[in-house]
Amino acid sequence: MIEAVGLTKRYGAKTAVYNLSFQVRPGLVTGFLGPNGAGKSTTMRMILGLDQPSGGHVTIGGRPFKQLPNAPRQVGALLDAKAVHGGRSARNHLLSLAQLSGIPARRVDEVLGVVGLQEVAKKRSKGFSLGMGQRLGIAAALLGDPQVLLFDEPVNGLDPEGILWVRNLMKQLAAEGRTVFVSSHLMSEMALTADHLIVIGRGQLLSDMSVKDFISANSADFARVRTPQTEPEQREKLSTAIMEAGGQVMPEPDGALRVMGLPLPRISDLAHEADVRLWELSPHQASLEEAYMRMTQGAVDYRSTEDQKAGLMQQPPMGAMGPAPAYQQIPEVPQQGFYAPPPPQPGQGPAAQGTPAPPAATPGGPAPAPSAAPTAPPAGPTTSEDAR
Repeated sequence: MIEAVGLTKRYGAKTAVYNLSFQVRPGLVTGFLGPNGAGKSTTMRMILGLDQPSGGHVTIGGRPFKQLPNAPRQVGALLDAKAVHGGRSARNHLLSLAQLSGIPARRVDEVLGVVGLQEVAKKRSKGFSLGMGQRLGIAAALLGDPQVLLFDEPVNGLDPEGILWVRNLMKQLAAEGRTVFVSSHLMSEMALTADHLIVIGRGQLLSDMSVKDFISANSADFARVRTPQTEPEQREKLSTAIMEAGGQVMPEPDGALRVMGLPLPRISDLAHEADVRLWELSPHQASLEEAYMRMTQGAVDYRSTEDQKAGLMQQPPMGAMGPAPAYQQIPEVPQQGFYAPPPPQPGQGPAAQGTPAPPAATPGGPAPAPSAAPTAPPAGPTTSEDAR
């Protein structure tokens, strides 16, 4: 078992991990999730004694990693698949690791067979693809037949067959009573592989629970309802009936309704009582990705922005390509999130937002002019002169 208590790591003025406490129990595949920069790799390095904690401690089987006798026989890890001398063959790389730990040479051939690298065992690793390098790193982790295994992005670069193999391998290792700790950004794969989740954000613990409980606690299941598009009055009639019955209704961009707070049979009964025809009535079960996005949306450090191309592309000389074509202006559509939004609360409509107050006048200066209403952008393409 891996146990961290008050684990903290600082690099100068930056705190990478702060007061992190958790347990990774044997017999389960424990997923380790968090945004980029959350401190996952730093935490794994502290578990393996590669980084010294600034505070707190972490133990494996009740001992720090550096105090474990013949640690490679007890703990296997894949943190960086590229940490291999490119001039060595796959077999010689594993053989050197085995000799350092007193592991018999026959075990090298066994793990090469487990990861499917028998045919390239004598080839230099510098010619390996990313997926082959991952397999070699997993072989190194399995070399000592350890009871505790740590994997950082083990399916990176693998093809679908390799991903399925890693998934089954993790489950098999956990079924044998081993402690399996896996860090990954692939939510769909974690949903199929992990039994338990530890989620961190900006170095702090956000969640420590089973996958099922995590999805239930961080998502809102809802029913998707659709009425005939040619009869909007039926849509309004059904919305009123649902809200009077205690349900919550949110419109979807495609004209459907998102209903929360009522089971599907009750929605069907309400539609029947209101004489409303239904074109769709389907349940929506939140995915692990949706629940994860909702949990970590406030802990993401690196967010993308729109690609502002105006002024970056070289404009052709005037008249070189004839008259500029007429472009149709496309109305902006709000970007949809990856998770189901929470139900609306009273007083949170557009009318409750209010309007921003005008800027205060500068002492001794003229009063600022009231802000004008925003005007629509020109229909034609923006030139470099306009961008200035």
